[in-house]
Amino acid sequence: MSFALALSRAIDRLTAWIGKASAWLILAAVLVSALNAIVRKAFDYSSNAFLETQWYLFGAVFMLAAAYTLQRNEHVRIDVLSARWSRRTRDWIDLAGHILFLAPFVGVMAWLSFPVFLSSLRSGEVSANTGGLVLWPAKFLIFAGFALLCLQTVSEIVKKIAALATPGGDGPAP
Repeated sequence: MSFALALSRAIDRLTAWIGKASAWLILAAVLVSALNAIVRKAFDYSSNAFLETQWYLFGAVFMLAAAYTLQRNEHVRIDVLSARWSRRTRDWIDLAGHILFLAPFVGVMAWLSFPVFLSSLRSGEVSANTGGLVLWPAKFLIFAGFALLCLQTVSEIVKKIAALATPGGDGPAP
């Protein structure tokens, strides 16, 4: 179990680093948006590349921060019910949900998105919009986001098992 917890801590560090770093992409998206608006109004010029860059940046934040959201336990849940349950009951429900639903879903999504990314990269696929960008970076972000979420799911499962294996406690510190 000590190896699994060490792996969990390493995954948590990676997830936290990527999650915090991806927050800067929001600033980049705002700056691109402002630049697009200024150029459009001041010079009567606009480009689909500006808009697609914004979409890429917001998509990157969403995909890369999903694992960090899971790690921080900030995902949406129904607190009306879970607030009444003991910590142990919540851990059991979380463990079952992670194993039965989350892990298979993110695993399949990562598995299926990788060939789509590779195909786009190899073909040099470009947006159908005039002046649009290449599509493989966006498709890579889908794969990367699900792969990171898959890793974080493994980390969460390890932490839940460790917590449940500790009688009367919340388990070892993650």
